[in-house]
Amino acid sequence: MSLEVKVPMVGESITEVTIASWMKSNKDQVAMDEVICELESDKAAFEVTAEAAGILHIKAKEGDTLEIGAVLCEIEEGEGVTNSSGDIPSEPTALAEAKSTGEIIEVKVPAVGESITEVTIANWSKKEGDFVELDEVIAEIESDKATFDLTAEARGKLQIVAQEGETLEIGALICKIEVIEGEAPSEASSSPAPSETVSQHETYAAGHASPAARKILEEKGIAAKEVSGTGRNGRITKENAINAEKLQPRTTKSPEKRTTPEYSAPEMKSGVSREQKRERMSSLRKTVSRRLVAVKNETAMLTTFNEVNMKPIMDLRKKYKEPFKEKYQVGLGFMSFFTKACTVALQEWPAVNAQIDGEEIVYSDYCDVSIAVSTPKGLVVPVIKNAESLSFEQVEKEVVRLASKARDGKLSIEEMQGGTFTITNGGVFGSMMSTPIINAPQSAILGMHNIVERAVVESGEIVARPMMYVALSYDHRIIDGRESVSFLVRVRQLLEDPARLLLGV
Repeated sequence: MSLEVKVPMVGESITEVTIASWMKSNKDQVAMDEVICELESDKAAFEVTAEAAGILHIKAKEGDTLEIGAVLCEIEEGEGVTNSSGDIPSEPTALAEAKSTGEIIEVKVPAVGESITEVTIANWSKKEGDFVELDEVIAEIESDKATFDLTAEARGKLQIVAQEGETLEIGALICKIEVIEGEAPSEASSSPAPSETVSQHETYAAGHASPAARKILEEKGIAAKEVSGTGRNGRITKENAINAEKLQPRTTKSPEKRTTPEYSAPEMKSGVSREQKRERMSSLRKTVSRRLVAVKNETAMLTTFNEVNMKPIMDLRKKYKEPFKEKYQVGLGFMSFFTKACTVALQEWPAVNAQIDGEEIVYSDYCDVSIAVSTPKGLVVPVIKNAESLSFEQVEKEVVRLASKARDGKLSIEEMQGGTFTITNGGVFGSMMSTPIINAPQSAILGMHNIVERAVVESGEIVARPMMYVALSYDHRIIDGRESVSFLVRVRQLLEDPARLLLGV
């Protein structure tokens, strides 16, 4: 009896694949679930395993391009067929211990938030063909806002459809699960014997590079034998290839006598690298890039500047910093002063707190202030809800809480939704002056910068004061010059005389 092995479904948008390499030769003995060839598409590389034990009859050659569902090979199976080590199987395979119901569960990308339309597969926790339990985490998916765990919707054998790094829309097929009843396959029965593992290492896996890894090694000029593989059965993975460095042979030069001076290009010093590294843009980075370009193209953005004498705030902090921390268990920073000053100015100039929705202007009687936070994965903007009603202590605690969750990647969708106005502090990185880009669909953003001692004139005398430049970028379609400048002047007035924030004047 012959079993046809066809090109599997490897992704919704993939219609054809190319045979990268055969791990077995024609008429070789193959074991159940043994890797027999590698396929590659325009997006990723995949392994094809034997669906039964038997004799392999290859139907397509290396380099052939086949459509999904086309026949790759045939496996002649039967009672007398031996496994890859030449022995007649004496024990049933792991999956024989469990019973397949024949039901296939399709696992699709779940809805993870109202404003999220697509996600990227960050990594698979399980491999193709692994046994998974109900509600077990099988993959991690990330959006432009947060990271989520994908769990198994049934108990059975995993069939991966979408690969790591692939971006899918909500509702797209991500994997399938063949429902299995009975005991889960044991690790001992499903894994090959030590002698069989050694045989596989020697025959095809050890030192063999995947298509993606092979391409990287060719670009670097590194032979596969110079790289140790950490993949399955010693296979060289893409990560191994990226981290591989070419061994530089040691050469000695004999001194040459020159009768006339000659000029040539300078020799590169030992250890100097000219290699490049490519990394896939994260879903967060791609979304931020797309939105920033859209803001530049779709708004009439303009920036106005002013400067603030920070001495009154710094003196106030110096005087009450310790009592404040002792009472509230949180430090007294500059962000609470700027947040409170902005909420007062926003209520006096409501256009700065508004946004355009189609042909309408939406005015908000509350101030949800977004705080830009730099994280290892990129820029995120959590929101302080109803900041106008919070005290200094509440603002400081909320800033610390949101910033900590952002850097740990634990912000929820609700904590990043909304926002009527944004504050960003480039001063912590040493920025002297910048023009921040509006956080759409908001209409304005305030940029803080570093504090520098500068000479200023007070009462006819030149004195040194700690000064900060502040910038307000705004959408000129909704905010006029008078409103933007007046808003920034009001913020400056409140910061240079912080008693006004307490008295409401």
